[in-house]
Amino acid sequence: MSTTTKPVNQKAWFLILPVLICVAFSAIVPLMVVVNYSVQDIISPERRVFVGTEWFAAIMRDEELHGALLRQITYSFAVLAVELPLGILLALAMPAQGWKSSAVLVIVSLSLLIPWNVVGTIWQIFGRTDIGLMGAALQGMGIEYSYTGNALHAWLTVLLMDVWHWTPLVALLCFAGLRAIPDAYYQAASIDGAVTAYVKAVKDGSFPGPEHCY
Repeated sequence: MSTTTKPVNQKAWFLILPVLICVAFSAIVPLMVVVNYSVQDIISPERRVFVGTEWFAAIMRDEELHGALLRQITYSFAVLAVELPLGILLALAMPAQGWKSSAVLVIVSLSLLIPWNVVGTIWQIFGRTDIGLMGAALQGMGIEYSYTGNALHAWLTVLLMDVWHWTPLVALLCFAGLRAIPDAYYQAASIDGAVTAYVKAVKDGSFPGPEHCY
């Protein structure tokens, strides 16, 4: 018994060739301009001095850059440490079916619809001590809050703003993953006692053996 393989027509790739050319042109040309400027000291439009890798060496020895990089890494880990658990807990608490699920999805997604520059303006007003709700509340509790005069307050405000803006995205992704699991698996886990074993593991801080699940 012989099997015949249908030939694959690869000519369709030529249809996206103009797009690839445009994207490559718009990406490569600015990149080469930046590379050209990075190895020159442009004193004036008519005077340019080739410096090679001097700027790169100066940046690698810059202590301010090292401090900024360390602060950025710390900030990224802090954001992830808050957003991931909070997003997972929010996804687990969201209704799975019915009109309540749709309503909660819309409410949770509202912050994602706000442009990033508007988010900054909202929190700038929100943190003011004269007209902002958060700033006035902290001032009323006796906390000298000032995101413009205190570096720690500014860092915490940006952290809180980022968590408010992007935690819903984590929650929606986790919720979509949970809903992709067939209901039969949840029923089987409930019958086998997997949920009870998991709760016990969380409370005891250890993983239970198979005898706790079957």
